[in-house]
Amino acid sequence: MKLPRRLFLQLAAGAAALPAVSRLARAQTYPLRPVRMIVPFASGGASDILARLVGQWLSERLGQPFVIEMRPGAGGNVGTEAVVNAAPDGHTLLMVNAAPSAINATLYDKLNFNFLRDMAPVGGVLLTPLVLQVYPSFSPKTVPELIAYAKANPGMVNMASAGNGTPPHVAGELFKMMAGVDIVHVPYRGGGPALVDLLGGQVQMMFGNLASSMEYIRAGKLRPLAVTTTMRAEALPDLPTVGDFLPGYEASDWYGICAPKGTSAEIIGKLNTEINAGLADPKLKARLADLGGTPLPGTPAAFGKLIADETEKWGKVVRAAHMKPE
Repeated sequence: MKLPRRLFLQLAAGAAALPAVSRLARAQTYPLRPVRMIVPFASGGASDILARLVGQWLSERLGQPFVIEMRPGAGGNVGTEAVVNAAPDGHTLLMVNAAPSAINATLYDKLNFNFLRDMAPVGGVLLTPLVLQVYPSFSPKTVPELIAYAKANPGMVNMASAGNGTPPHVAGELFKMMAGVDIVHVPYRGGGPALVDLLGGQVQMMFGNLASSMEYIRAGKLRPLAVTTTMRAEALPDLPTVGDFLPGYEASDWYGICAPKGTSAEIIGKLNTEINAGLADPKLKARLADLGGTPLPGTPAAFGKLIADETEKWGKVVRAAHMKPE
């Protein structure tokens, strides 16, 4: 790759300078080359969409391409491990969500990394509710009716999910525990196939991604009963929360950016500042609203606390439900 003349001169001057370059100086010149943003899931999902939106924003603000690289496998662990082992120079980042960062810590017995120890939080991007939805001909029309039906018919209600240990699965397991119901979990290889079978009536219910389900809800092909966050969703303002009927219930899918541990605080701070600026930008906010979520700005420390709190919370659910990876 031929370097622009200005960048070439900058690098040449740096090579002739003293070897001790301050971290501040590195942050001021960051990024020096294209940045890889690894998405640890298959293309087409919310993580992919968000990575491209955030990557485009950062590229425009920081003057280098942010290249999106899909690295699916093992519930997000393959892509996560690739970032853990990358150089901590800010040129390899990870688009994270609840599954590989918080749930997998307990779901998998042996991992080659410890997320809380080996990753540095950069900042949150989006908080999205899941929606408890049922096939339209399924008789329960409210959460209390669903609980009553499941108690009267133990083991007769099937709940689809995007796979073992995914946010829809753990949200459903938490619901089962708090409601005291026997509902059969049916894992699929992704949210798409699960949604197809729910639309076809092969399963009765699912905690689904709101963005993926909205068109079917609006068309009457799925009946929403509640959202899983503590606050109602702007996209469905008349829909109650699960917590309205099961006090203390909360589940959400959240997304953010992390870097390898050891990445300088200055580089992390620079990325965090630009991400927060993007989350406040009206055009980017409108694109995020299309995904049915709420922007999640804040400090790296605040995002790190979210990851730690969620790791503890979902670890209890994984152990109580005796969940295992596929």
